[in-house]
Amino acid sequence: THLLSALGDAAVTRLKKERVAVTNLRKTNEPHAITAALSTAVDRALVTFNGVNSQLEERLARLIPRAQASHVHLCFYPHDCARWTAIVSRLRKRGITTSWDFGWNEPLTNDRGLTDLIDSLDFVFVNEHEARLYTGSTTLEQSIPEWRARQAITIVKLGEAGAVWLAPDRDIHVDAPRVKVVDTTGAGDSFNAGFLVAWMSGKTPEHCLAQGNRVGAAATRQAGGL
Repeated sequence: THLLSALGDAAVTRLKKERVAVTNLRKTNEPHAITAALSTAVDRALVTFNGVNSQLEERLARLIPRAQASHVHLCFYPHDCARWTAIVSRLRKRGITTSWDFGWNEPLTNDRGLTDLIDSLDFVFVNEHEARLYTGSTTLEQSIPEWRARQAITIVKLGEAGAVWLAPDRDIHVDAPRVKVVDTTGAGDSFNAGFLVAWMSGKTPEHCLAQGNRVGAAATRQAGGL
């Protein structure tokens, strides 16, 4: 795994100890981003000082088209979907598969290029709230036909209810393991990692969902964004 981001020095040191290759896009003396996770047993909110993140997307857009990889996973709010559709399409022509987790970003729903961007991907990851947000639906059930019609395979993360693979030809649901949850911060990104490792290893959709569920559940066992 090779991580491209804008990171503080302590984060870079920790990742390298964990044998993760890092390209740090933060320049000397630029303030790194800081996020406080406000987590309770029933809800969570994230408050972020953006720091260098305001410069990050442009730097990624210059670097990612030249990436040497078999798969590129993106996890940020794209401010220009048409630009990123072109970048993803260039990666596809080079035989590189892609996935994206947009998170919860209400302004993204106003970008008319969002559908084209999703259709250029291999996978899009959403939770049940994001599934409703990006389709303008009031319920998860109403959103499912919209996601099923997309070219990308949609993975809907349902927390303790597991996860669903949505594609034009089939839906697959796999339950999550039961664990004692301490903090759900980072569980969605951990799910993505577990899922993608299994998929890149040639596993079945059921196995990919199960491994995503296992890794996501493991991330909830301690406090903090693990």
